[in-house]
Amino acid sequence: MTTLLQPVRRPSRARTSAPPRRSSPQLRRRRLTEAALFWALILPNLLAIVVFGYYPTLYNFVLSFTDWDFVQPAPVVVGLDNYIELFQSGSMLMDALRNTAIFVLVAVVGTLFGGMAIGALLAQRLRFSGLVRTLAFAPHMLPGAAVGVLWLFMFDPNYGLSRWLFSMFGMESPHWTTTSDFSLWSITIAYAWQRLGFVAIIYYTAILDLPKDIYEAAALDGARGWPLFRYITLPLLSPVTFFLTVTGIIAAAQTFDIIATLTMGGPGTSSTTLPWMIYDQAFVDFNIGTSAATATVMFVLLLVVTLVQTKYASKQVHYS
Repeated sequence: MTTLLQPVRRPSRARTSAPPRRSSPQLRRRRLTEAALFWALILPNLLAIVVFGYYPTLYNFVLSFTDWDFVQPAPVVVGLDNYIELFQSGSMLMDALRNTAIFVLVAVVGTLFGGMAIGALLAQRLRFSGLVRTLAFAPHMLPGAAVGVLWLFMFDPNYGLSRWLFSMFGMESPHWTTTSDFSLWSITIAYAWQRLGFVAIIYYTAILDLPKDIYEAAALDGARGWPLFRYITLPLLSPVTFFLTVTGIIAAAQTFDIIATLTMGGPGTSSTTLPWMIYDQAFVDFNIGTSAATATVMFVLLLVVTLVQTKYASKQVHYS
């Protein structure tokens, strides 16, 4: 006789679970073939990333603790001396950090606002919009050295476009590339001009793909003009803005060729950014240890900025 206090016997899992499936020889061969194909396709890419990406980064980190001038047979370990020298008061690193911050901030923010405005105009499908799209994107196809040479002529105070523009207002053109007051702005203008078309085309395609039903619902509620752009368009474009911001910061912080052709980091250190400082220390001063330490500082800064942006994006970027 059973009572309520007696434990209820549950059916064992062995009785209820389905019997294990036995893999047939054909299934095992198929799995092995798929695994072999997977590793055959992915292994060359992994090796390329390790050899050309991770190994130089780690080797650069090791070199940052050494003293080497390409003449000594082997680097000499000096500990943290290179980092202490970099962060001393009045060192070139402080000037390079300030110039890099101004250059990246102005270039990225300027191209985002300008590219969004141009992309919104192109999306209106006005006359000659196809020609304008081509002209806007063309500078992005040019190499940085060609852009630098082009703007070297345009900035020339004697016969360049700058002389013509300033003469219209009865003013003399500044010496953009040879004075410390304008050298940083000259490379910023040239870089922003090259990237503006790329940002505009990305925004143009993103605006064309925005869902029409949301705008129809907003129109029924009477939303138009700036409120429609502020509360509908900007949130929908936030993933594109996030992508352009991350890639823009990384690309601008690594700019080298425009600086090399326009100002060569000068006069003095007025247009010296971190990439130019790394090159100057390694291949002009032959101070490999300090150059490697500067490259490590730049790597850490970009890593921190990217991590902060990724964390911020989880709260502000709307993917649906």
